[in-house]
Amino acid sequence: KGEGHVEGEKIENPDTGLYYDEYLRQVIDVLETDKHFREKLQTADIEEIKSGKLSRELDLVSHHVRTRLDELKRQEVARLRMLIKAKMDSVQDTGIDHQALLKQFEHLNHQNPDTFEPKDLDMLIKAVSTRYR
Repeated sequence: KGEGHVEGEKIENPDTGLYYDEYLRQVIDVLETDKHFREKLQTADIEEIKSGKLSRELDLVSHHVRTRLDELKRQEVARLRMLIKAKMDSVQDTGIDHQALLKQFEHLNHQNPDTFEPKDLDMLIKAVSTRYR
């Protein structure tokens, strides 16, 4: 009773139900550490975000932020590869096309597993937008 929001307190967001929810949250958290990107995000309307206009701002974030995003992407690719391996092990089918399996993960550019680029942010936004139409 009487408890209010405390300045600086982190508000827990509900789980989106997306299989890449943790990745999405980590990318947002890292992007919000960049002052310029945070300001652009706060002033952008939903159409600017969905159209990919906001994704182009990724080229202006600090080197530290880009390095952290690259690291997050590599971790997500490793997680997806582990899921694919588990799926392969469960069906014991050696004729599985790894690239075809990776294509089902539309929230990142699987053809570039090492660096987080504007295309990755755009794909992440579009994947979330498609899910919540």
